[in-house]
Amino acid sequence: MEAREVVGTDTEVVRSRLVYRNMHDPAMLKYYYKMRTINLVDKEEIAGSAPPDLFIGSFGYPKVFIGPMLPPVFGNTTIFSMPEMWGGLDIPKIVEYRSLLVRGMHKADVHNVEQGRVEEVVRDFALAGTNADAEMIFSRRPNLRVAFDENSQPFGPSAPLKEVDVGNIPANRDMESAYSDTDMNATEASVELYQKGVPVSRIQRALSAGVLGVGRRRKFVPTRWSITAVDDALSKANLEEVKTYNTIDSLMVYEGTALDNRWLILMFPGSWTYESIEAWHPNTSWNTDSKKIAIYGSHEFFKGRSTYAEIGGCYYAARLAVSELFKRIKKQATVVILREVHSGYIMPVGVWNVREHVREVLGTQPLRFHDIHEVMEHVKAKMDIHPNSWIQNSRILRELLLQRRLFS
Repeated sequence: MEAREVVGTDTEVVRSRLVYRNMHDPAMLKYYYKMRTINLVDKEEIAGSAPPDLFIGSFGYPKVFIGPMLPPVFGNTTIFSMPEMWGGLDIPKIVEYRSLLVRGMHKADVHNVEQGRVEEVVRDFALAGTNADAEMIFSRRPNLRVAFDENSQPFGPSAPLKEVDVGNIPANRDMESAYSDTDMNATEASVELYQKGVPVSRIQRALSAGVLGVGRRRKFVPTRWSITAVDDALSKANLEEVKTYNTIDSLMVYEGTALDNRWLILMFPGSWTYESIEAWHPNTSWNTDSKKIAIYGSHEFFKGRSTYAEIGGCYYAARLAVSELFKRIKKQATVVILREVHSGYIMPVGVWNVREHVREVLGTQPLRFHDIHEVMEHVKAKMDIHPNSWIQNSRILRELLLQRRLFS
């Protein structure tokens, strides 16, 4: 698209072109997509093809803003709301898709999932099996900004919703079945949908929209909460089976890169034990003010955790991906994930980044090593951060090295 098609004046055209050439500056990237959407959402109404997608806020809980999200374009927009389809995309492309999703905002009580027209549309969007043409009318022009969150995917402009009109939306059969079963709790429904092959992102949306769970206890769940809740529930369900398997018989390392994140996934023979450690270089989205690398992690032993992981939703997203691999190969192991985040990761795009890219890395062939010393030499060769720093911040690596010394 030429810049002149997006913005009006010659000055704005020049600015837009300069921004396009400097997509690794988060401020410039946000400005570019703000300019790009001005002409698309310059009225109090929009029409387009819903992916479909929705957003449930958390501010003011239990009185929160709910609403559908709609791009002002027609056609197959499924990719706008399906992180499972984003493999190989860079951050500008992801932001491009998400910045077009305009959020309609309607204040609702989380317990009133069956009342009102907007609540009905949110429910229909969660159950939908395909795109649907829709129109939204706002009480004012949408606020031109792209919203970013550490857990959920970014989205574009937002405005108070006045009216919403949606064409016929055929429901997904599995979703409709789960919605109709008012005796099954939300966790059981999530696991059943997952086992039927429903994408995780769709299950998260369904939980958020209040279409899963025991009838009278159904409620809207803020989007950021539903994402982690589903990752947690599904990985726990997988691990119940995984913990009955034999252990792997060699030391393995999976490796990969995506969105300027480097991944090393270390696996050692032993019962299920899991740790995820993140190292954020300066000038990354969660380490913008520091000149030092920030490293932190969370772990669990065989019985699991009783408290929320210190590193947040990424912990559960990666655990789901690891549990899927072990369920597939019918093995268990001691796992340490090392994630090194470099300056190209200019803004948070959601924990889907961890889930989908750990899945991708675990789909490759692992390297095999004779002992933990060889593993740490490989870490030294592949990561900028010295192995000693990883070890100092890892409960599990320290214990493995201590066991090795005691055995020697």
